[in-house]
Order: sequence, then C-alpha cells, then structure tokens
Amino acid sequence: MNQRELFLRHVAQTSAAPLALEIVKADCCTLFDVNGKEFIDLIGGISVANVGHRHPKVIEAIQKQLDAYLHIMVYGEFVEAPQVQYAKLLADNLPPSLNSVYFTNSGAEAVEGAMKLAKRITNRTQIISFNKSYHGSTQGALSVMGDEYWRNAFRPLLPDVLHLHYNSFESIDLITNQTACVIAETIQAEAGIIVPAKEWIHALRKKCDDTCTLLILDEIQAGFGRTGKLWGFEHFNIVPDVLLLGKALGGGMPLGAFIADKKLMDAFTDNPVLGHITTFGGHPVSCAAGMAAMKALLEEGWIGTVKGKEELFKSLLVHPKIKAVRSFGLWMAVEFDSFETNKKVIDDCIAEGVLTDWFLFASNCLRISPPLIISEEQIKKSSAIILAACN
Repeated sequence: MNQRELFLRHVAQTSAAPLALEIVKADCCTLFDVNGKEFIDLIGGISVANVGHRHPKVIEAIQKQLDAYLHIMVYGEFVEAPQVQYAKLLADNLPPSLNSVYFTNSGAEAVEGAMKLAKRITNRTQIISFNKSYHGSTQGALSVMGDEYWRNAFRPLLPDVLHLHYNSFESIDLITNQTACVIAETIQAEAGIIVPAKEWIHALRKKCDDTCTLLILDEIQAGFGRTGKLWGFEHFNIVPDVLLLGKALGGGMPLGAFIADKKLMDAFTDNPVLGHITTFGGHPVSCAAGMAAMKALLEEGWIGTVKGKEELFKSLLVHPKIKAVRSFGLWMAVEFDSFETNKKVIDDCIAEGVLTDWFLFASNCLRISPPLIISEEQIKKSSAIILAACN
C-alpha cells in the first residue's frame, strides 16, 4: 500500500473526506507535495506558521536544543532555560499583570488550565462563553465551545456553563457574582472573523471587574501579529486577567500557554499541591523553537507589513460571487452564498496550487490566514486563482 492508503487505514481520521495531501516539504509560505507540486499556503497550519515554515532561526534553535537535552522532568520541577527565557520574553512583551506563564502542550490544554484556575481563585463554578466560539476539543474546552452540533454527541459535559451571544450587551447582564470566569475570543475566529465593538468589549471588562469575575481572552489564533498588533487585545485597550496562547506560540512545534498574574497562578501550588500538572507541557525543544520564532517576528518587522497585505488582498478579492470579505489583519473570511459554492472554490484553488479551507461555524466562508511573511507576488497570484475559481 502507498502512504495515502496507509494514512487512511492506520491514522485515526477526523472526517470522512480528509484533504489527504501528501506534503514532503514546507518552506516559508510554500508547501511541496510528493509529486513536486507547489502550493501557496493560505492557511499557515491554522495560524501556526506566522513567521513561515522552517524559519532558519527556528531550525537553528531546535538543533541547538537537541544537542543539550530533550525531556528531563515533569513540567515545573527543573529550571529549564528554554522555558525560563521564553516566559521572560513573553512577560516582557505583555502588560505587567500578565507575568506568570504556565506552558502546556496545546491551546486546548491552556483552556483547561485557565478554567481550573478561575474556579480555584473564585470558588465559583459558573463559566460563561459565547455562541460560535471555538476553544478546543477536550471535554472542558468542548463544554465552552459555542455550537451544539459539536457538543451534543459527547454529553454530559461540564455543568453550569452558559453560552451567550457574542457582541451583545444583553448578554453582559447575565454575568453575576456567581460567575467564575468569562472566556471569549478577542476576535471570533471560526465564526468567520467576527470583530467585537470596542464599547462591548470595554463593557465586558467592566462587568467582570464589578463582579470579581476573571476575564479569559483566547488569543490562540489572534496572537503573534495576526491582527496587525502583537496581541489582539491591544486594539481594544483592555487587559485580560488570563491570556490563552497556542498555535504560533511554538513556531511550528506543539506548545500552548495560559498567562496570568503570579498572585493568581500561585493558587496551583498548594491545597492541593500540584494543582495543575503536565508531563510534556513546555517541552524544551518547543520552547526553544517558539522563542526563536517570536524573536524573529519582533526583530524582522513582519507585524508592520500586515495592514498593507490585508489591504492588498481586499483590493483584489472583488467578484460578484464574493458577498463580503471580513478581515482583521492578515486574517480573512471570504464569504460566498453557500458551503457548496465555497467548497467548489476551495477544491479548484487546491487543484491550482493554493491551499485554503473553510471555517467551522461559517462553512460558506473561505479562510485566509497565511504566514505573515507572504509576499505581494504570492498575494496577487493566490487572489487571481481564487477569482478564477469563482468563475
């Protein structure tokens, strides 16, 4: 059997129709399949490869760490330089109250840890999230996912979870002194790039303050320059109590984190001791890779190019079949009249060498979230292919 047949037989499948592209190399913003075909990557591993695939500084950091050590001890017990230095780099580029980093293996695990922290700090059980939100597929994260289609088959899930309408002032009234935390995406991703009103997110922050509720902002996709600023919340002049990171955090390696004030995070140290623990969270190779990627992002000026590239995409993606292009930085949802139309466009794009897909809660929208290093030439070429597919 060939690799594709082995993949379908032995690798657990998540859908009946996986893309099943056999990629043998990735470089910058280009993927190469087993037949030598090239693809412009408009997905970026779902906002993972923000500084491109296999950035030289990331590869160098990985190789250097491989020569030192791999896993040596359960997270939090040993002083491991990659964890320490990356945590400091993150804290140095965050507001002062976000100074203590708990590294995990993934964004979903960061969600789980943050929910535990909120319950521990507040001694409350109610968690509020929002419809059409996506926070991961583990059972706790699934409990706060904002769509019953994905939740229903796995009930019972966490009790005392309320799903409210995002960007709704009426929803804010339901936050009370019984609420442990509100978990929200700063910009809703899988709903098709839904940006909140500044007045709404300010009111949300105030209501959480008034009720001593922790505000957890999920920037697993929005972080690391995707929106044109390092962090999405910078656009709204608020600071969360807990920040969730993942995706681009690892520079292509598996890594997540939840970040809070040390006064809050210290609640995990006693009663019970080891209140939250992970074996591989903050793996030294992942931390070394992530730190190198973040330094490259900051030093090479890619965030400063985001706005111009966003405008270039939007100026080109004009077609009678395109109903709207919603964007926030280099992060776009190209809306069609139906999933069927969108799927035909996506399939044609892939056939012509442009990799894209759709959104979980907006299946009629085509995803654009390429590496931030994408060139203007690649933007023009991929846009032309999308427009040709529309025809």
